[in-house]
Amino acid sequence: MTDVQALVYSSALTLVMLLSASMLRSKGWTPGGLKIAFGNRDTAVEGSALAGRADRAAKNMLEAMVMFVAVVAAARFAGRGADAAPGATVFFWARVVYWGVYLAGVPYVRTAVWFVGVAGIVMVARAAL
Repeated sequence: MTDVQALVYSSALTLVMLLSASMLRSKGWTPGGLKIAFGNRDTAVEGSALAGRADRAAKNMLEAMVMFVAVVAAARFAGRGADAAPGATVFFWARVVYWGVYLAGVPYVRTAVWFVGVAGIVMVARAAL
């Protein structure tokens, strides 16, 4: 996978995570939940534990994407996109696993996988320098 592919796939993963969290929180598969999902959400919706984990995972992904986009851009600007590809690939796959582990509610594995994703960001940053 190239660094750009990993960036695009990570962006798509972020969107899927955000949409999933929203649907889980609002119970968008039900008629009442669909109305909430398409509404202004002026009133808070109490979600399940799974919905809370999905929401926290999605927010964490947004935070990680800020750093990931910055280092991929730096690597590209430095003309080292090919060198950044392994780290970008590690980041993407770690975030896929992270999402699943977070949704499953596995605390220590989740943190370990999070560190693997951070290692991917560091690999990309080192390639950019």
